[in-house]
Amino acid sequence: MKTSSLVTKPALSLTKGHSSLSLKAPAKINWFLCVLGLRDDGFHEIQSLIQKITLYDTLTFKSAGDLSLTTSRGIGAIPTEQNLVYKAAMLLKKECGVKRGAHINMEKHIPMCAGLGGGSSDAAATIIGLNKLWGLNLSRANTHAIAQKLGSDVPFFLNGSFAFVEGRGEKITKLKTLTSFNILLVKPMAEISTAWAYKNLPVHFHSTRLTKSNQEVDNIKLSIDFLTASNLSNDLEAVAIKRFPVIADIKNRLVEEGAIFSMMSGSGPTVFGVFNSEIEASKASLAFNGLWTAVVQTITKED
Repeated sequence: MKTSSLVTKPALSLTKGHSSLSLKAPAKINWFLCVLGLRDDGFHEIQSLIQKITLYDTLTFKSAGDLSLTTSRGIGAIPTEQNLVYKAAMLLKKECGVKRGAHINMEKHIPMCAGLGGGSSDAAATIIGLNKLWGLNLSRANTHAIAQKLGSDVPFFLNGSFAFVEGRGEKITKLKTLTSFNILLVKPMAEISTAWAYKNLPVHFHSTRLTKSNQEVDNIKLSIDFLTASNLSNDLEAVAIKRFPVIADIKNRLVEEGAIFSMMSGSGPTVFGVFNSEIEASKASLAFNGLWTAVVQTITKED
């Protein structure tokens, strides 16, 4: 199904009333993703440049005696116990000794298993939301520690809108940028789990081409000139394309339709193209009839 979505609200909006609040959880793209090797703990060492985009899930939290989770649209048949939002809430209850509950409703707009970080963003929003709803007053360090236990991308969503990420995802250097790009997202009819993508990397995979020093990170300035193959690549892309060649077809088609640059985000299979204007991005979306698409912007304002 084809969807064109343009959202101009801030990355995080909070409204609080009678024991309830709502938060918007933004998606992300990876400007580059470099896999440096397998760690002793079984995770992969990475370096990635990540930025939030104006595509959101909405989570509403209400005080309740027990913990429950409902979804308004688009979630699919994921058992509640396996959902990252539910896991985040249960972990928060355990870590903080919370006896109260909450009813959480999710309205999904970010596709699942798409490389856009929807589940991780929802989990981060749950930590933020329940911290407020339950009056826990957790410090940034406390919320970061809890986020690390939930998934590699979750800590990023607690730390601004644009960052350089290292380790397994827990080492975050917040960056500033004034440049906002018009992006067309295109997702083929496929789903790729992050675990599958990393598991299928070549044995002893080790990439060094995009390894960044601290000085290079400090000097990162997003601009049209930055959007080149020498600066940007995704080490998981080849793995995903081998299984789903349509990803390469979408990348090429985006460029044919006027994209300055195109690449797969995260573990895929969603591909993003950068365009000079929202109008150009919207026009290009017409070339992908039958596929899920969304026209968005990168977020420059820090949460």
